[in-house]
Amino acid sequence: MAKTTCVVSCGSSEVLAARISERLKADLIRTEIRVFADGESKIRLRQKITGDRAIIVQSLYPPVDTNLFRALSLISKSRECMTDVTAVIPYMGYARQDMEFLPGEIVTMAVLGKLFKGAGASNVVVVDMHSTRGLELLGANAINVTAVPALARYFADMHIDNPLVVSPDSGGAARAELFASNLGADTIMLDKKRDRNTGQVQITTTESDVARGRNIILVDDMISTGGSIVKAAQFLKSQDCGEMFVACTHALLVDGAQGKIKAAGVSEVVGTNTVPGQNGVVDVSEDIVRKLAAA
Repeated sequence: MAKTTCVVSCGSSEVLAARISERLKADLIRTEIRVFADGESKIRLRQKITGDRAIIVQSLYPPVDTNLFRALSLISKSRECMTDVTAVIPYMGYARQDMEFLPGEIVTMAVLGKLFKGAGASNVVVVDMHSTRGLELLGANAINVTAVPALARYFADMHIDNPLVVSPDSGGAARAELFASNLGADTIMLDKKRDRNTGQVQITTTESDVARGRNIILVDDMISTGGSIVKAAQFLKSQDCGEMFVACTHALLVDGAQGKIKAAGVSEVVGTNTVPGQNGVVDVSEDIVRKLAAA
């Protein structure tokens, strides 16, 4: 007998959860959230969790801690009903805290790995995890989905003339290469140095004049305040490049990042619906469902 699945949505990823449930032909269970004056969340399921497998869909964008607590609560509640509980965390908050960069820092991703396991998640599915190290810290049953091919297809439909795909740092080089391969374009990597104490970023490249006259697509996994993208865009503009675009999986764009990026000369920022909003135009539900089917 085929297993039956339900998808549980909890506020931060309602549209994405609905699309996942449609593709899986699964029941969608929505939740009601009440927030008390002291900030506590009270969560109530609108329907009973039924079936053989529960899939919790909840992104951890701001407020990160609130969305994390709600995800853990739903995982725990689902575990009361069944043994197969999958946590789909399209955007994994704390993903950059995957090692002790300075003495005394807590490796928060290691803590999250324990929390998801303790709450009862059989496995955790994420989209474009910041690093393989972070994925390992989530545990053996963590699964990464890449949105890069979907982003590349979106840009292919834009028909950008003479594009050059650029990674703002060495850590994203493989991502930019995959994007460029799907788009059929050239790619380069910038050299980014960040001061761990001040957060200041410096951008250089060893490939002089390669950006001159080229239309640029800057590719990154996530954009929060936009500092690195702004620095990269300013550098590329100084190299007399053409029009600039940004492709990222998680367009958080906090603290006025959108305006700062546009002021640096970028025409458009394209993200996915791991983070809902005006920039989250590329749907990743099909990519997630494909991984869920194989899990």
